[in-house]
Amino acid sequence: MMKFHEVIKLPSIAHYGLRYVLPAAAVAACVLVLAAVSLPGRVPLPPLLAPEVTKNTADGVGGDRSGCDIFKGEWVPDMSGEPPPYTGESCPVIHGHYDCMRYGRPDLGYVRWRWRPDGGCEMRRFDAARFLAAMRGRSVAFVGDSLARNQMHSLVCLLSRAERPAPWTNGSYAYRFERHGLTVAAFWSPFLVRAVETDPDGPTGSGAGLWSLHLDEPDAGWAAHVGAFDHVVVSAGSWFYRPSMFYDRRGRLVGCNTCLSPNVTDLTLRYSLRMAFRSALRAAATGGARRRGGRAARRTVIVRTISPSHYENGTWNGHGDCVRTRPARRGEWELNAMEKDMHRIQVEEFAAAARKRGKGAARMMLMDATEAMAQRPDAHPSKYRLWQPDKFKVSRDCVHWCLPGAMDACNDMLFHMLIG
Repeated sequence: MMKFHEVIKLPSIAHYGLRYVLPAAAVAACVLVLAAVSLPGRVPLPPLLAPEVTKNTADGVGGDRSGCDIFKGEWVPDMSGEPPPYTGESCPVIHGHYDCMRYGRPDLGYVRWRWRPDGGCEMRRFDAARFLAAMRGRSVAFVGDSLARNQMHSLVCLLSRAERPAPWTNGSYAYRFERHGLTVAAFWSPFLVRAVETDPDGPTGSGAGLWSLHLDEPDAGWAAHVGAFDHVVVSAGSWFYRPSMFYDRRGRLVGCNTCLSPNVTDLTLRYSLRMAFRSALRAAATGGARRRGGRAARRTVIVRTISPSHYENGTWNGHGDCVRTRPARRGEWELNAMEKDMHRIQVEEFAAAARKRGKGAARMMLMDATEAMAQRPDAHPSKYRLWQPDKFKVSRDCVHWCLPGAMDACNDMLFHMLIG
């Protein structure tokens, strides 16, 4: 029997040839896994901005010089009357796990909302032609778990309205917009650091696995190639729930998360998440200068904060589902205690990395999308997705996001942060 930790293999880089990727990068093969998380509880939403970070600077949170905070707001009906920006028919890049229209979702209400920041701020709709023009000759990498790939597919589909990339298929991890010299890629690295699965069944035999995490060692699958990218979007979270053993740079066991070992201190996932983000942001910010026009170009590192799952009336493996057809009102869907801590840790580690300065230091930016995504329990695939029970037993997906849909707002945020 296949268990939920097992993965769907994607084609290797050699399958597509180097014409689709940056000459300096040999991107590791990416795999897609539906992450498993527990049922959110009901605790107050945390403050979503770290006080150490200034909103009104280019280096920091994705506000603008007028003090507009695009991450505080609410979802409002989209009265433009425009059709969805793309579909699975117009953009075959969309993986079946996110293609809710193709797999029979009966309502389209989830695509008829837009994110409106507070205070009269307006966030421009994503302008594909302008993004491509501004990003000519550059590159964007998404590093993390399958939600990172979810956002990458959204961006590629939004851009395809102005230029069709190559390859024109959902089986790739990297897409090249040849006319504009732009590459968009995803690196599969759910823990961000080197991780080795040592027991597929895990300490309880549930199939959750048991992982060895080398928390001081960024995953070479992406870290070895980060120097080839101008913009690196880092996001991760769901996989840290899995049972794991923690090792430091000397290979010493320092603790674990739910390992059930009597002689090992359970430091919880809070420790591994913090240390993994610390290592990853250090590597992303210092992984070599990108050369452009014979000169070193400053890299931008963007941290996208967690988006919560929205299982109700059960858990991911216990009849939980996400059947709402409208966004939640502000404060209606609240993060559980662990999600609150995970968000806080990500913001704190971002702030610490942003304070570091030096020659060639990367520009650090925070995409604090947690509040926006917490309000969208209606925008997950649930059962309306490609279901492969021989590869993955979870039939209701309340973790990933339908495309088109709420994830497109994260790329509206990206547009605002990078292009303005």
